Amino acid sequence: MTALRSIHISLRFLRVWRRNLIVYRRIWKVNFLPPILEPLFYLLAFGVGLGSFIESISYRGEVIPYVSFIAPSLLAINMMYNAFFENTYASFVRMYYQKTFDAMLATPLSLEEVITGEIMWGATKSFIATALMLAVVSAFGLVTWPSGLLILAVAFLGGFAFGALGMIFTGILSSIDLFNLPIFLFITPMFLFSGTFFPVESLPPWAQSLTVVFPLTHLVNLTRGLCLGASTQGDWWSVAYLFGLSALAFPIALLVMRRRLIK
Repeated sequence: MTALRSIHISLRFLRVWRRNLIVYRRIWKVNFLPPILEPLFYLLAFGVGLGSFIESISYRGEVIPYVSFIAPSLLAINMMYNAFFENTYASFVRMYYQKTFDAMLATPLSLEEVITGEIMWGATKSFIATALMLAVVSAFGLVTWPSGLLILAVAFLGGFAFGALGMIFTGILSSIDLFNLPIFLFITPMFLFSGTFFPVESLPPWAQSLTVVFPLTHLVNLTRGLCLGASTQGDWWSVAYLFGLSALAFPIALLVMRRRLIK
């Protein structure tokens, strides 16, 4: 509780965010390619290849083409991956190998401002990658407008939540090799069982109850509803879940990083 009361964050965290943006812009061609090419590969593999066996699927009482079902989940997975990997592998490299955090802490920046800047950058990277992927998916006519614009807001919110979760692992894992554990035990199950490639309703009842805990399930629900123009009042629960997760994970990330960096 004492540590929580001592947290003070000013707008100086934007200096950290800006530093990461400058680095991103220097290698922008490399960063732009995955969000553009990845949906093409997935849509060809799952939408065209698997879609030839599964032409349509039932979703929220309507029958839709399988490619329309899977395209929004690709956007949601993209949000998760960009933020989580940025605030695990990339943040760990800046902290442990490049000593960038040490250099920042030698300035008037506080540790909380450094970590906040890192998480905000993870959310921003999720936003940028989603915007690029959204443009590609839209070219296939798989996004309903103008509701599709709200996907960008969902990308930032989901990116912040997954970025904060990623930073927690950065604070508690001693080696970069150990990131294989949260990826195998946390990211991969969500990738497979969050309503991404098949409806959650097709799972056993106990598994359906478990998927409600997965953050990606809520990202998929929101993104799919906005892509199809079929959002419901129940989607507000998903919005509340992501806000609640962010509010919980963010201060925990600050605390574990303080314990790791402040000896």
